[in-house]
Amino acid sequence: MIVMKFGGTSVESAPAIQRVAGIIASRASRKPVVVVSAMGHTTDHLLDIAQAAAKGQRAEALEKLTELRKSHLREASGAVAGADLATLEAFLDEHYEELTDLIKGLAALGELTKRSVDAVSSFGERISSYVLTLALRAQGLQAAHVDSRQVIVTNDRFSEASPITELTNARLNAVVPGLIEQGNIVVMGGFIAATESGRTTTLGRGGSDFTASLVGAAMGVEEVQIWTDVDGVLTGDPTILPGAHRLRVLSFQEAAELAYFGAKVLHPSTMLPAVKSNIPIRVLNSRRPQGEGTLIVNETPQSDAVVKSIAYKEDITVVNIQSTRMLMAHGFLAKIFDVFQRHSTSVDMVTTSEVSVSLTVDDTERLPDIIGELEGFAQVSHTPKQAIVCVVGEKIRYTPGVAATVFEALNDINVRMISVGASRLNISLVIDEQDLRPAVEALHQAFFAQVDEAVFA
Repeated sequence: MIVMKFGGTSVESAPAIQRVAGIIASRASRKPVVVVSAMGHTTDHLLDIAQAAAKGQRAEALEKLTELRKSHLREASGAVAGADLATLEAFLDEHYEELTDLIKGLAALGELTKRSVDAVSSFGERISSYVLTLALRAQGLQAAHVDSRQVIVTNDRFSEASPITELTNARLNAVVPGLIEQGNIVVMGGFIAATESGRTTTLGRGGSDFTASLVGAAMGVEEVQIWTDVDGVLTGDPTILPGAHRLRVLSFQEAAELAYFGAKVLHPSTMLPAVKSNIPIRVLNSRRPQGEGTLIVNETPQSDAVVKSIAYKEDITVVNIQSTRMLMAHGFLAKIFDVFQRHSTSVDMVTTSEVSVSLTVDDTERLPDIIGELEGFAQVSHTPKQAIVCVVGEKIRYTPGVAATVFEALNDINVRMISVGASRLNISLVIDEQDLRPAVEALHQAFFAQVDEAVFA
């Protein structure tokens, strides 16, 4: 048994859906469970519609909703055989009627809560997973649709819910194996889930990867496949580095670091269930299904490669906190982080001296309130439009001179902060966002001018 996850770009149009159905059909003998994201930019459109409704723009929101339904019907009809078109239209009618009621309710209330956001955005995956089920049947395959909200159980932290593993595993094992034994390919939406009481939740943006990993761990599958629009995990972002190399193999730890620091092919939470169950993850390209992709495993072959890849995060804000009153005082850091915790805001990087702390955040929604509290005991300043650049590799911890190579490569670029990660698998730097492209290009040239063909393609 395998899990196959397909992202939004892989199912954005009728030809794309048919291509995905063909890929799944070619692996039908491996008893796949398919996890799929919303079609194209559906989630963004749904959120735009919800926001418009909450602002009182009821007519505009409903007009946009009608256009989205037409788009779904057009692309889905092109991927579904004639006999199932009536089923498709009935499904879309039912779901868009429910969605219309939600949008009208938001317009009446004039408020968009996180619970409402989850309810609205869930329709993307609910629709795409059913459409793909019908597309598989159109190719003569036996396929069963499972609503992920019936089997993925989470807490009630809407928009970024955490799975309740025991309940999730129990529900998955009560439903999925029986359908597979009956000869079905099981299709379910990623990203979406529900509380134990049945309220719709989501796992956060990019959470379809997480869903795939959760399902894989619960089912004890042989491999979790993440199908994207690139050939695998690369040595850098191909939009910046057209000559980036594909990694043949990567460790769980390296992949987790890359995901956390912005590599777009993997969701940061993907690794945990797979690591716990020691299930390999393979990243593949749905536009080039014959490729070998990148295999992510617990232990990688021996190699001379020190750095495996370069990741980055944009739109970072640096917060500087200084207080001479706290010189040598116990609890200064605890006091600072207590403020961030109470405002549910995560910190990426931290550097400290005796009387000052610099840290980075990528979520600034609550930053004004955080700064207000911090100013009660310290001087605070902040600098937006920064970027974190991170070089990742297991051998960094054993290899002298890596930091020197980094700084030599960035000789003409101002580095605001530098940190050797607690995992000792990365060196992370904060630079001005406008220096991001030259910084990534310089680091790639420094570390990947020559590559080990056993590790890189």
